[in-house]
Amino acid sequence: MKTDLKIAPSLLSADFGNLERDLAKVNRSDADWLHLDIMDGVFVPNISFGFPVLKYVAKLSEKPLDVHLMIVQPEKFIHEVKDLGAMMMNVHYEACVHLHRVVQQIKSAGMKAGVTLNPATPVSVLEDIIGDVDMVLLMSVNPGFGGQKFIEHTIDKVRALRQLISRTGSEALIEVDGGVNLETGARLAEAGADVLVTGSTVFKAPDFGEMVRLLKQGH
Repeated sequence: MKTDLKIAPSLLSADFGNLERDLAKVNRSDADWLHLDIMDGVFVPNISFGFPVLKYVAKLSEKPLDVHLMIVQPEKFIHEVKDLGAMMMNVHYEACVHLHRVVQQIKSAGMKAGVTLNPATPVSVLEDIIGDVDMVLLMSVNPGFGGQKFIEHTIDKVRALRQLISRTGSEALIEVDGGVNLETGARLAEAGADVLVTGSTVFKAPDFGEMVRLLKQGH
């Protein structure tokens, strides 16, 4: 079991009527990052929140920001994401016609570059870019909505991605988002995941901090 498993609570599951309170919970916990999902209603069938809200969140968050853009033409917003103080900018393989260029632009802006794969996109498409990215985010649900059921095939994808990373000498981290709870989280960590994005599992838990600790321990 990984001893350095990272946990990234997803803001999408926070109570936006009590956002300051929920961000304080994240700050007090052993969570490693704060995961921010930006949706445009075009690339995914939902709209989440925009940069005015994110600027407020960035001011309150004491955790590194892991920004996941579920939008078309994400390269248009590289500087806005950078201005938030984001550590990681995640773009979808399916949304980038010139993925290598976008990855280089993200890095040139001073951020780490992540590439996200939808459930139906095979790991093999990353063969020629894996050495250039800092992280790969595997969606274990179809992107756009929280609270969906975990897609079992993701376990095999994590193993396949771990093999690709090992074979190529890449230093990319493996992140998984969707349906992560204590049971699926433990299995994902065992398969080789480095970072778990979790929403309702932590935000709806009676004790936020304790749930984060349990997830990190792989229980």
